[in-house]
Amino acid sequence: MRETLLIVTMMSTGRIASGRKIRAYAYLVIVCFVICGTSSAWAHIGPPYPIIQNQKIGPLTVAVWSNPDVGTGSFFVVIDPPAGSSIPSDMKVQVIVQPVSGRMPEKAYNAWRNKLRDHVEFKAEVPFDKEETWRVRILLSSSQVSGETDTNVEVTPALLGRWDLLLFLLPFLGVGFLWFKAVSTRRHNRRVTRKRVQEGATG
Repeated sequence: MRETLLIVTMMSTGRIASGRKIRAYAYLVIVCFVICGTSSAWAHIGPPYPIIQNQKIGPLTVAVWSNPDVGTGSFFVVIDPPAGSSIPSDMKVQVIVQPVSGRMPEKAYNAWRNKLRDHVEFKAEVPFDKEETWRVRILLSSSQVSGETDTNVEVTPALLGRWDLLLFLLPFLGVGFLWFKAVSTRRHNRRVTRKRVQEGATG
């Protein structure tokens, strides 16, 4: 972060030569992406990520994807049957959550089946009231197959509200402004140089 501020200061005061400004801007963009990419605050922006993969429950293979944010967290339970078979028509899925601290009892939430062409998916929405580690149990039940699997997830603050989006965009807006300023300065310098050459030729 200090290197980024140093580059910005040097560019704004003209201490970086014009030939090196482009490399400085490129470096600044990379630093901004690294800062945003490594910050835990931005960890769950975007599509859900896998929290359980290739878990066997009877003959079924189960994977769970989630976006566990404070407020409402989403869970997607993907169920793959063995080759040549299908998911039982009476299959029901529940997502059961509880803080690892034990400050609240378990709560179960029913998942509904999404109609997708290439796989069977159940979705559940779960309210989380606090940023902390939660234990998540996935319960499958049907007349043919029943079972469960579990894991722990880190619930993170929900972002990308109005002010969060503005905060997220500020580094990129700043880079864009500095890039525009550099391009404008180079064009101005070229015009001045061209004018001086023309005046020297006529003189």
